Amino acid sequence: MSEDVLYQVAGGVGRLTINRPERRNAMSWSVVQELRQGVARAKDDPDVRVVVLSGAGDKAFCAGADLGGMAPEDDTGFLALHEGRGHLASLFQELWALGKPTIARVRGYALAGGFGLALACDLVVASEDAVFGSPEVDVGLWPYMITVPLTRSMPPKKALELMLTGRRVGAEEAERIGFVTKVVPPEELDAATDELAATLASKPPGVVRLGRDSFYQVWDQAAGPALAHLHALLTITTQTEDSREGIAAFADKRPPRWTGR
Repeated sequence: MSEDVLYQVAGGVGRLTINRPERRNAMSWSVVQELRQGVARAKDDPDVRVVVLSGAGDKAFCAGADLGGMAPEDDTGFLALHEGRGHLASLFQELWALGKPTIARVRGYALAGGFGLALACDLVVASEDAVFGSPEVDVGLWPYMITVPLTRSMPPKKALELMLTGRRVGAEEAERIGFVTKVVPPEELDAATDELAATLASKPPGVVRLGRDSFYQVWDQAAGPALAHLHALLTITTQTEDSREGIAAFADKRPPRWTGR
């Protein structure tokens, strides 16, 4: 991976950082591709139990798309530009299919595609100076690519209001709307993110994978098919080693020893 996207693993936590602070961590085509590579790498790494996504510096998580760089450098034609934009949608889907919890650590601006990227994560920890918004309408565009993560993270009519008006939302309002998990002072952002990541990393990874996958699988299903799917998964989960270990540890009044099986 290049210096534009950093990948680190420690203590069960994989960290993906957009490292373009001079561009407010705007996403070029190559940045999106490297984020996708990082997600795939974390998915295949048994040492990674949680993924934290962040932006370098204190000005922005991600200020959206780098409009001059959203196509492969060797081909800037119309079709290449169209295909390049589609990689953001693929990144969203790959985050949902990761099988491991994801946390967006947000400091500063999370705008346009960066807003969608944050909300494609399972949980969002934001500093008090975080700012969210989809200002595309003000420059004659529409936030098509982020519609799904937005409408999955707040009441749909609230998402529509933000897309129609282009107005920006501070961290306190974002928490009240419901798409931010926790708001903390800027100096506490790293500690709060690390604490949440450590909590998630301490859970049984196999059960978390089954449960998290089921959450996304039944999201758009009708109640009947969703309940049938969940019913089957309950029986499957009870047959895992971690489920039996968890019940035994509870009975023995001792900490469980997870194996991921």
